[in-house]
Amino acid sequence: MRVTAPDPTSLPGERRARSAVGAVATAALLLPLLGVAPPAAASSGERLQRAFASAAAEYHVPQSVLLGVSYLQSRWDAHAGAPSVSGGYGPMHLTDARTALATTSHHGEGVEDARGDGARAPLHPDTAVPADSVLPARLRTLPKAAGLTGLSARALRTDPAANVAGGAALLAAAQKKLGEPLSSDPADWYGAVAGFSGADDARTAAAYADDVYDVLRTGERRTNDAGQRVVLAARPGLVPDSTQLARTGLRTVSDADTECPRSVSCEWVPAPYTQFGADDYGNHDLGDRPVSQSIKYIVIHDTEGTWDGVLKLVQDPTYVSWNYTLRSTDGLIAQHVKAKDVAWHAGNWYVNAKSIGLEHEGFLAAPDTWYTEAMYRSSARLVRYLAGKYGIPLDRQHILGHDNVPGTTASTISGMHTDPGPYWDWRHYFELLGRPFEASGAKNAGLVTIRPDYAANQPVFTGCVTAGVACAAHGSGEVRLYSGPGESYPLIKDIGLGTTPTTGVNDLSSRVSTGQRYAVAGRDGDWTAIWYLGQKAWFKNPKGQPTAVRTAGLVVTPKKGATSVPVYGRAYPEASAYPTGVPVQAVTALPYTVLAGQEYAVGDRVPGEYDYSATFTTDSHRVVVGKDLYYEIQYGHRVAFVRAADVDVVTARR
Repeated sequence: MRVTAPDPTSLPGERRARSAVGAVATAALLLPLLGVAPPAAASSGERLQRAFASAAAEYHVPQSVLLGVSYLQSRWDAHAGAPSVSGGYGPMHLTDARTALATTSHHGEGVEDARGDGARAPLHPDTAVPADSVLPARLRTLPKAAGLTGLSARALRTDPAANVAGGAALLAAAQKKLGEPLSSDPADWYGAVAGFSGADDARTAAAYADDVYDVLRTGERRTNDAGQRVVLAARPGLVPDSTQLARTGLRTVSDADTECPRSVSCEWVPAPYTQFGADDYGNHDLGDRPVSQSIKYIVIHDTEGTWDGVLKLVQDPTYVSWNYTLRSTDGLIAQHVKAKDVAWHAGNWYVNAKSIGLEHEGFLAAPDTWYTEAMYRSSARLVRYLAGKYGIPLDRQHILGHDNVPGTTASTISGMHTDPGPYWDWRHYFELLGRPFEASGAKNAGLVTIRPDYAANQPVFTGCVTAGVACAAHGSGEVRLYSGPGESYPLIKDIGLGTTPTTGVNDLSSRVSTGQRYAVAGRDGDWTAIWYLGQKAWFKNPKGQPTAVRTAGLVVTPKKGATSVPVYGRAYPEASAYPTGVPVQAVTALPYTVLAGQEYAVGDRVPGEYDYSATFTTDSHRVVVGKDLYYEIQYGHRVAFVRAADVDVVTARR
């Protein structure tokens, strides 16, 4: 047994005053922890740190291990007692899925054709995510913690201090089960940390534990969603005893067929390529990307359903498909469709043919069915790997949300999906990708990158539970747009939808998202105007708490003499490019234009391209590449395309 070293984690000296919201959310911390009230000297901003110290002492778990596990689960957020997508509660993400899990899937809505290609009829199966009769142990950790601590399930769900104690009890129980002493050395807890993940295979458990120990080595400090300041001191030389993993008894899963980095846990759960009728097959298309066509985009989705049910759906040949699904509790990745093949996920065939789709276990309209840090980190590692392999730039015009994918024609605009929605933390996600959104422009830079403070930015959304009723207050990466420099002006209208804009959680008419870049159209005090959907749109951008930063870059503007140019939802070739046997696809403009004098941020310059894959047999499949070139632009909340021949590319200045 190695000589133990004392845990160096100390209480923070920093203090931060709570906001009114933080005061309410942390009121539960006034309750006794294991019958002992917090020391009177503890400031309101230190109570959660004190809870970690108390629980660590009570259950003989190194405080740093407890803090590291909690950071990976929740980043120390409490979410005011609301459950995560997998039924996890509190800073330790103790799961009680019986009371928390929902069972619907946005893939079954029957509105959008996920394939997005008129060459085949859309598949809209009448199916829903099935409910499992038996929940796995990873979704039942809170009842177990209740048994170990004697605390009620309600206290573990709603009182952050009790929740931390429950997590400490689970870690101590896992350590004892392995036959390991309750050591004060964090290096001796690798096996218990791996077991805490709830994973049922060794690779996933190890990936989870490795992430926790990465956090321990680097250290973290953060003010959580309840205004509580928490600090984890760095231990850069910490080397855990990873041999403990062999004694956990977890199964070994082969990842031989997967396309994932070694730093994540990944298993192969194939989507079926099956013919089930004369003209019907599912649920993806075979291809040879990137030989036949490049992969330009990664599309981020949320499942609107739970892990087990969603995995059953992607294995249904009459259903749609995507390339990967990521699990909330531990970041496990399941791959379903090879990158060389084309999954049906984005609702726009051009984007499908040139993208990889990632589904994340989560719910768009439930701000507190939150995403775990474990899933964010696993996703970021996968995206970095895929971006490096296929040369995909790590920016918001290539790493798209499903809500950024444009409709293909005017009739499809209203049916396009809106996930992952306003509660996906793009700013944190891109920090994990190693590409934080930073100011890069001088005072006269003509572009801005949207970058609000996620926690402090809490625009009002409605319709999460009941139409027209305000959603729970929550941090968001989205900023609302008005037709003038003030909130008394009407919201910006999307003429493609033809409806009056609202604050609905699924209404994208008048919203911009973190990381998106727009050309500046004007400034008025604390308000900045951008070109958006062919209009001048205003958002609040005060100097003291900016919601955007100046950015250098290129923009497109109509060629001199043109009063307007058309905007497209896909970059298809000109008619003369199609060979015999491949139906010519109409180059149809959307009901939008870029007017003279307007500017829009540029993404890629790409040739017109169409992947003809309308039959089960692949002998007729063709990728048609034209001579016409297009620019991808950030036009509204969604990206769009303009013909290169219609525009000039210039440096954005204002």
